[in-house]
Amino acid sequence: MKLQLQITMNEALFLRNPESSELGKNILKHSVQLIYKTGFEAFTFKKLAEDIGTTEAGIYRYFENKHKLLVYLTAWYWGWLEFQISYHTNNINDPTIKLKRVIKLLATAVQDDEQTSHINEKLLHQIIIAEGSKAYLTKQVGADNKQHFFKPYKDLCAVIGAIVSECSPKYKYPKSLASTIIEMAHFQNFFMNHLPSLTDFGNTKEETEIIAFLNDLVFTSLEKS
Repeated sequence: MKLQLQITMNEALFLRNPESSELGKNILKHSVQLIYKTGFEAFTFKKLAEDIGTTEAGIYRYFENKHKLLVYLTAWYWGWLEFQISYHTNNINDPTIKLKRVIKLLATAVQDDEQTSHINEKLLHQIIIAEGSKAYLTKQVGADNKQHFFKPYKDLCAVIGAIVSECSPKYKYPKSLASTIIEMAHFQNFFMNHLPSLTDFGNTKEETEIIAFLNDLVFTSLEKS
């Protein structure tokens, strides 16, 4: 039986819960589409309002600014990804197989989830790869962290770190390795498609190569411990 998707969002990220109304859901839906199309720098609430067919004031009733909207989308994605990892590893007892499954999930292109018609996860995944770090590589990261904006990302790293520790209880850096796996999966995908000379996958452009690389990186490190 398929588990029911439930993602709890930090209320400090929004002025009004966007999932509580059709306009709010449209804001999320069209934000993903527009950021994917134009990039975050060129994205504005004015353009978003025109895309939806509403007013800027209507959007500002939900989000204080576009930074908080980006943080909301990235936090939502990390919560969704943690759910996917839980679902796809639920009946796996062998921690090595479990970790390999996680690596495959992180490095494979995401398909749109039919449970969430207001968010296209396929496009959001590409936004996370190209724009996700902009949610926390900011001057206000300390203040944002105090409001627990990045808790979903931390929770995801904790889940993956726990699997790393299952594989190798003596390994000293499970959380560091967990965040490295996530970021490497994204960086290598981005480099493969946009800066191919920074990878060994520029010619093949195969996700299976990234998966093989991450497996080699992770399990070589664990074997040394």
